Amino acid sequence: MSQDKVLFIATVYTHLAAFHTPFMRLLQDIGYEVYAAASPVGGRKEEVEAIGVKCWDIPFSRSPYSLGNLRALRELRRKLSTHHFALVHVHTPVAAFLGRYVAKAMGQGPILYTAHGFHFCKGAPLRNWLIYYIAERLASRWTDGLLVMNSEDFDNARRLGFEPGKNLFYVRGVGVDLNHYSYSSSASEYIRAELGLSPSEIVVTCVAEMIPRKNHMLLLSAWKKLATRCLDCYLLLVGTGKLMPVLQEKVKREQIPRVHFAGYRPDVAQILQESDIVTLTSKHEGLPRCIMEAMAVGKPVVATNVRGSRDLVEHGKTGFLVELGDVERLVSALERLIKNEKLRKAMGKAGLKKIQEYSLDKVLFKMETIYRRYLQRLPA
Repeated sequence: MSQDKVLFIATVYTHLAAFHTPFMRLLQDIGYEVYAAASPVGGRKEEVEAIGVKCWDIPFSRSPYSLGNLRALRELRRKLSTHHFALVHVHTPVAAFLGRYVAKAMGQGPILYTAHGFHFCKGAPLRNWLIYYIAERLASRWTDGLLVMNSEDFDNARRLGFEPGKNLFYVRGVGVDLNHYSYSSSASEYIRAELGLSPSEIVVTCVAEMIPRKNHMLLLSAWKKLATRCLDCYLLLVGTGKLMPVLQEKVKREQIPRVHFAGYRPDVAQILQESDIVTLTSKHEGLPRCIMEAMAVGKPVVATNVRGSRDLVEHGKTGFLVELGDVERLVSALERLIKNEKLRKAMGKAGLKKIQEYSLDKVLFKMETIYRRYLQRLPA
């Protein structure tokens, strides 16, 4: 009976709730009892428990420098001492490192690691390479299978010693439920009603946590210039985060017009339906869910030319890619789409066609294949 359990590990439950409940259900459907170990900071634990997952609160910290991770290590070791898992699937850098170390040391079953975007990548600070690359090199010996979701990470994984088809797998992100995001040209317009906007006014939406990596400062710098050229366009920022007060102060201080902070919204699909253009100006990504969602509702995307985003956006076909820090090119790309409805529709249609390969159904099929490869036995 002890072999019929699988453990998911991530720094916080919010990550598991946002991305991994379909895969937990998949394992439940083939007969496994699923556990999760994460920090309750940020909430959403109840969403994981609601699907029948047994949760362990482990005080992981996102910072690799936090001494609190030593307590997390001890607590995870204590929990694992009374359980044996047929499979351990780890996520997020710090929790994944600690989880792999403890699980391997305590003789747990095979360990899978999904890299949602290595913190070492082209253009990343040297300290990221010194810390995260070395950590991943060390942890590779505790990793039975590595899953990556973009081409750059695939190449870096090979440099770490992983072999494609043997213990390295390219998975198209966490998938997007195309039924949930199915395009409808007749969608109601209650978001526009909230903002007091007419159907003819252009809405540019960014869905992203307000943290340095998402690089909202670049977007606001571009918007300040764009707003003087296009008077019927509005920027909608969806999400929260530690930089939200800083960004709000910048908008107020510099009097940047027509910027709306929507905060956390559970109705992202509806918001994207009502948007005309979606943008993301991140410094780096794994495989951004918000771009996948935008493509699933037939919207063109303007994004920075970084790992993950460029795996999704085909420049000139499904949207535009601009280089990091290039405010003028960002302004130009957005302005071109704002002023050309025909181009918006053509790029949105091309994006909708491309995103079919990233559907949740196809990703679930791929993940089941990988899981079955590593599970020592399947329940009857």
